[in-house]
Amino acid sequence: MDLTPTPSQTVGPYLHLGLTDARSISRIAGDAATGQRIWLTFRALDGDGAPVPDAMIELWQADSEGNYARPGGDDDAAAFRGFGRMATAEDGSCTFETIRPGGVAGPGGTVQAPHINVSILGRGILKRLSTRLYFAGEPANHADPILALVPEDRCSTLLAHPDPARANNWVFDVRLRGKGETVFFDV
Repeated sequence: MDLTPTPSQTVGPYLHLGLTDARSISRIAGDAATGQRIWLTFRALDGDGAPVPDAMIELWQADSEGNYARPGGDDDAAAFRGFGRMATAEDGSCTFETIRPGGVAGPGGTVQAPHINVSILGRGILKRLSTRLYFAGEPANHADPILALVPEDRCSTLLAHPDPARANNWVFDVRLRGKGETVFFDV
């Protein structure tokens, strides 16, 4: 019997073992956080568009004023944590509760459009994949200095869209490869 691992078996699936309900962080902003309350539904998809049921999504975001939470800072973790982590379900999805972020300071005195930093980890991914979620229809997207680095025909892979079936819910598809692959940043 040959037990040579295949590429899809080199890492994991271990995320669900270590991410019990006690270790998942789906609520990034508590009731005391100021700003527009939203839900973000992520869908991790493989190259064929099939769900990836054993990925882990991590988020870092600014608050509604454009400030990131700092360890030991004035931020009350019960109000705004700024960080979330969840494993995807069998359908490849997970949903975070948060607030819509404000614009943050960018390079050269610019202001970046409201966005959320996203990392994806999973089976066969040896180094985390880093990307950003921007909000479709946000006027500041056109002047964002980071989004401007992305070829125009690929920018749509970084946009979350409103869910017509649920108010204040945004949907973001993370396509790991293939046609419509999400833009990933080398950080």
